Amino acid sequence: MRLATYRIGQETARLGLLKDGLCIDVALLGARQGVAFPSTMLEFIDLGPVALKALGALATGATPGDLVGASVPEGNVTLLAPIPRPRKNIFGIGLNYTEHVAESARSLDTSASLPQEPVIFSKPPTAVIAWNGSIRHNAEVTQQLDWECELAVVIGSTAKNVSKETALDYVFGYTVINDISARDCRRAGQWIVSKGQDTFAPMGPAIVTADEIGDPHNLQLTTFVNGVEKQNGNTKFMLFNVNDLLADISTVMTLEPGDIIATGTPVGVGAGREPQEFMWPGDVVECTIEKIGTLRNPIVKA
Repeated sequence: MRLATYRIGQETARLGLLKDGLCIDVALLGARQGVAFPSTMLEFIDLGPVALKALGALATGATPGDLVGASVPEGNVTLLAPIPRPRKNIFGIGLNYTEHVAESARSLDTSASLPQEPVIFSKPPTAVIAWNGSIRHNAEVTQQLDWECELAVVIGSTAKNVSKETALDYVFGYTVINDISARDCRRAGQWIVSKGQDTFAPMGPAIVTADEIGDPHNLQLTTFVNGVEKQNGNTKFMLFNVNDLLADISTVMTLEPGDIIATGTPVGVGAGREPQEFMWPGDVVECTIEKIGTLRNPIVKA
C-alpha cells in the first residue's frame, strides 16, 4: 500500500491511501465499515501489523459506493511529508556506497578507506519538508548546497538488539529522502550543521509498505537537477544494507515505531563532480526510487 499524509486546502492534515488515482481517507473508509482507524500516520504505525492487514482488506473490498465521500482524486490534494513531524531525529548513514566513499575522499577530505561500521549522524525533525516543498538556500551560510538521494526506512515496531536475520520484520515501509547537505558547513568533522538545517530533509511522496517493496536491496535510485541526471545507483551496492543498519543501531539505541533511517547515497553528488556543482535558487531537484516514486523540490532564496 501507498500511504500518505495529505491536506485539502487549509484543512487539517490526514492519513490517506493512494490507490488507482484516488486519495482515500483512511479514517473515513474505516468508519464506513465500523473500523476505527486513526487520522495520522504515526498513530497508524503505532497500531502495528494488525492495522495494516485490516486496512488492506478494507481497501481491497471497497466498493465505489464505499469511496463516495471518503476519497478525492489524488491531484486535488496537497501531499505533505508522510511523517510531517518525526518524534525523533532522523538517523542518517554516511559513506554507505563504495563509489561515494571514493568521491567524498577526493572532494571532502574524508577517509578513502571503506567504513568498518556504519557512519551515523542525524537530522532534526525541523529539517523535514514535503514533496514540492521549498529547500531554502541561505547564501550567507552556504555556497555549497548539495543533493543526496536516499532510501529511507520507516520502523514499524520497537527494535532492540535485533538480529540481521529478523531485522526486516521491524520495517513498516520505505520512502524517499533527499539528504540535502551544505558541504561548507561541516564543523570539526561533525555533520549535523551541514545536514540538519531547516528544509534539509525533503521526504515523500508517500510511504510504501514493506510487503509491497519486497527486497529493498535492489532498487534503482536517480537524481535529476533541472532535468539533467546527476545520480544513478542501486541499493544493492550499499556497504551496510537495511538488515545491517537495523541490527547495528538497535544494539546501542532503541528503534521505535515511526523512527526513520536514511540509508546513504550513491555516487554522483555535486561535491564529487569535476568541476563541482551545487544548487542555487531557481533550481529544481528530483529524486526517484524504484517502486516508491519521485520527490521533487525547488530551491528558493532564504
